[in-house]
Amino acid sequence: MFTGMPGDGARNGAADAAGSRARAALAGCRFADVRWVAETGSTNADVMTLARDGAPEGVVVVADHQSAGRGRRTRPWVAPAGGSLLLSVLLRPPAAVAGTVTMATAVALGEAVERVAGVAPGLKWPNDLVLPGSGDRKLAGILAEADWPAGSTVSGGWRQPAAHERAVVVVGVGLNVSWPEPSAGDAGAEELVAVADTAVALNWVGADVDRVDLLVAFLRRLDERYGELVGTGSAAVIAEWRRRSATLGRRVRVDLGSDDVEGTAIDVTADGHLVVETLDGDRRTIAVGDVVHLRPA
Repeated sequence: MFTGMPGDGARNGAADAAGSRARAALAGCRFADVRWVAETGSTNADVMTLARDGAPEGVVVVADHQSAGRGRRTRPWVAPAGGSLLLSVLLRPPAAVAGTVTMATAVALGEAVERVAGVAPGLKWPNDLVLPGSGDRKLAGILAEADWPAGSTVSGGWRQPAAHERAVVVVGVGLNVSWPEPSAGDAGAEELVAVADTAVALNWVGADVDRVDLLVAFLRRLDERYGELVGTGSAAVIAEWRRRSATLGRRVRVDLGSDDVEGTAIDVTADGHLVVETLDGDRRTIAVGDVVHLRPA
């Protein structure tokens, strides 16, 4: 059952201690500037504000609890306080590879979970980690948000950045680590009961891990994968994403808002777009959409 969080002093002290541990373990990593707080509205919003104020690439904001966390299409992110790894990272990639930052993040997160927790999540296009064998229940979500190219102004309006220009990308991660077991009889657990059919936490599958250890493993893998992305392009990241994919080869329905596309997911492009062979035999390349994994016919 939910027991709540400690008082403000204890919460802030625990957050400070976790941040200190993470920074010490990440010395020499481009993501060593970890700012861990007990609670905030949205780590993505916090990091975007820092970006607009000129913060350098590599700043990481972690929160024990978000009061206004969100996923794709402004959906709320449900997580018990202290039970998830909630963070956002500030990146300034060349615009040519900005579109595949989410995939690099997903690969790095999957590698970190496998290393620390001993379970290998699958990558569901475009931005989820799922546990195969659990009905593809969602273990983690990733939300990337981009801003105007560095040096441009809001008053000047948005423009497509040139390939060599740096984009501002804030990547948010929510990873379910240690949640109470969902039980309709537990006071305050109604939200967990509601999502238990579609979500899963690491401790539910017997993996009791420390959030700081997961954070450090993830940021070190992200340092490697992001370095590959900006250094040599997206090929290595895309290849590893394909290898870990839970979507490719599956019958899927893609919700595009105005209509649905149903067929078999057969590939992703160098830009990270999903290629679906439709029931009519056509091939559709999809940049944005919500994917539902369907059972074989």
